[in-house]
Amino acid sequence: MDSAVRKGEAFDPTLYNEDLAPIPRERRNWSWVNYSTVWMGMVHNVVAYTTAAGLVAAGMSPWQALGTVAAANVILILAMWVNSIAGAKYGLPFPVLLRAAFGYRGAQVPVIIRGFVAIFWFAVQTYLGSLAVGLILGTFIPGWSSLDVSILGMGLNGWISFLIFWGLHAYVIFHGMERIKFFELWAGPLVIVAGLVLVGWAVSVAGGVAPLFDQPSRLAPGEFWPLFALSVTALVSVWSTLVLNIPDFTRFSRSQGDQMVGQAIGLPLTTIIFSFMSIAITAGSTIAFGRPISAPDQLLLAFDNPAILLIGAATILIATLSVNVAANIVSPAYDLVNLFPRRLDFVRAGLISILIGFLFVPWLWMDNPETIFAVLGYIGGALGPVAGIMIADFYLVRRRNYDLASFYDRSGQYAYRSGWNTKALIATALGLAVAFVGLVVPPLSGLLAYTWFLGLAVAFVAYAALMRSESRPAAEAEPAMEIADELG
Repeated sequence: MDSAVRKGEAFDPTLYNEDLAPIPRERRNWSWVNYSTVWMGMVHNVVAYTTAAGLVAAGMSPWQALGTVAAANVILILAMWVNSIAGAKYGLPFPVLLRAAFGYRGAQVPVIIRGFVAIFWFAVQTYLGSLAVGLILGTFIPGWSSLDVSILGMGLNGWISFLIFWGLHAYVIFHGMERIKFFELWAGPLVIVAGLVLVGWAVSVAGGVAPLFDQPSRLAPGEFWPLFALSVTALVSVWSTLVLNIPDFTRFSRSQGDQMVGQAIGLPLTTIIFSFMSIAITAGSTIAFGRPISAPDQLLLAFDNPAILLIGAATILIATLSVNVAANIVSPAYDLVNLFPRRLDFVRAGLISILIGFLFVPWLWMDNPETIFAVLGYIGGALGPVAGIMIADFYLVRRRNYDLASFYDRSGQYAYRSGWNTKALIATALGLAVAFVGLVVPPLSGLLAYTWFLGLAVAFVAYAALMRSESRPAAEAEPAMEIADELG
């Protein structure tokens, strides 16, 4: 490649801009600490807090619930590692990497679906976080609860809280990925500290750790394993979107070791610790208040102490902001940049993403939360085939080698037929058909407990078979890092 091509001057402007270009060496400064704290910030949220308690409520013993969470997270970290390598090697974001398998036009289909799920989750999490803002404001403003005049389905006090919390997201995003990195650096550990304080309270009211976990399973013999399978799939599906766009983060890594070690600490280890804490705290609430309280905001109200309410609500606010920024804004921001590279950069796309979040009116959906998580679970499961295809393409078809210039060239080896790789679309369709056959064939409804796994496996095998004649390593005249230095 000549110098003009390396600087991006000869690339199609509909496929290339600074945010979509490979990250050069000098800007790859995320260490294992950064990846650990980013994941800490993502797993410490209201939904994650209630998950382990929900498994216990479904009949599992505390130790069975922890085992289920651990199993799901072992699977997740393996999937994250596998799909992280390309991002760290080439410094490319998820929407660009997807072009190798789907073509520059075909890649837009899974990109749009992935962005849709992320923005939906952003809207839901923003609403949940705004409840914490309302608790804080209600502590200081007399008559706050009287401001419940309904406007478009939500009270005026709810709108004020929602807009304040939304504005905090805008502030963090406005300063780009570097601000996100430093925000997560302290936000994740802060939530752990607050959780440990509550665990200390639970241990004190129970008279020790053992009584908190001395609770037998209420499941009959034979009931545990079906619930275990369903729960593992649900837990994996919650993070299935991050399995796809983890390259958006690992592209900034100093080395493969940094992102792998950091993710190992931040995802499975922290999730298990956080689940242990949530179970202990919920068990403590049963002893202290006579009933299990799994919702953090309701637990704070039960203490009937303004200082505890204020500190606890602030922690919930930071935890929700942390997961929302990292998990639900970074991805759609890059997705929008990929769709409109000549008009958008990361900051503008991030602000547009959170504006779109208003359109999902999450305060109305939260009247039926089971519907939200069922729909998002199905959509998350639908992303399994995309993960399978990305993994098969990188490891089997490309032999872990990409041609960087072809990502930004409409006549390159990833152009296929007018930007569409029909083989990837066929493999996706096969994966979806097998994953969701239980919806149309009632006797096979049990397979719906394994949607993500089935979709990934079938699409992986189908894509590898269909692309077998094209399996070849991309020519690498120069090391990937050095080409990225000049492209970036």
